[in-house]
Amino acid sequence: MTTVHVASAGGPFAQNIQVRHHSVVSDEAADVGGEDRGPNPTEMLLGALGACVAMTLRMYAGRKGWDLGDLQVDLSGRDENGVFIVERRLHFGASLSDEQRTRLTEIAGRCPVSRRITGHVEIRSMA
Repeated sequence: MTTVHVASAGGPFAQNIQVRHHSVVSDEAADVGGEDRGPNPTEMLLGALGACVAMTLRMYAGRKGWDLGDLQVDLSGRDENGVFIVERRLHFGASLSDEQRTRLTEIAGRCPVSRRITGHVEIRSMA
């Protein structure tokens, strides 16, 4: 089971997120009333997705013996007619064949975070 603790970090919106012995602050931008002390929750979601994609591709490429070079994952998200659209662009520093690029693009969609946010998720709230 994964456990995260979130508590106010002061200010109107800032939240301190504790995961094991790690701490990160999430906040809203100043133009929406926050103090911009950290990424907003949607940015953190995209960051988690990008990190998961990169880690998954590194593991897969390692098993295949493929050199990816300097791997970068760029993500953007926007609301479109009630649907949150995520666009993902993969950048590889090494020269790869079209077949390798196609396979890595497929694998990117199979990272655990991708599967969690595109699959069935049930949130149970308790007060």
